[in-house]
Amino acid sequence: MKILFLCTANSCRSILSEAVFNHLAPAGMKAYSAGSQPKGVVHPLSLKTLENAGISTAGLASKSSDVHEGLAPDFVITVCDKAAGEACPVFFGPATKAHWGLADPSEYQGSEEEIEAAFATTLEQIRTRIEAFLALPLKQMDAEQLKAELALIGTL
Repeated sequence: MKILFLCTANSCRSILSEAVFNHLAPAGMKAYSAGSQPKGVVHPLSLKTLENAGISTAGLASKSSDVHEGLAPDFVITVCDKAAGEACPVFFGPATKAHWGLADPSEYQGSEEEIEAAFATTLEQIRTRIEAFLALPLKQMDAEQLKAELALIGTL
């Protein structure tokens, strides 16, 4: 099973989601990430936050959704925060789609410690959502049940 996390810049939220998913997922499941307007570099605090949590940062890179044109993911999850007025990338295809909006921790204003805390909070929110996703009995769910559960997870 393949899951694609999409965001605008692919430097924070989608990168964190990819790394956490791959850290927690069993064999046979793999996450990827991309952005509609990638920055081309992973935010340094994304990497630091992952390293502090004991999660591998190997292979993480900010890239355009175009690089995954042939991926054929089973799930596509956007992680842009609608409230921030961002234009989330759109992915067309047969994949099951969901939106798990997250505030962009790189936009947080405050001291260095407060900004690092914002990244850590975002990471924990992502971990909670991915753990809930991985706990779903995917093979026993029909498409409507799955969409409903994914929408619910996006509120956690």
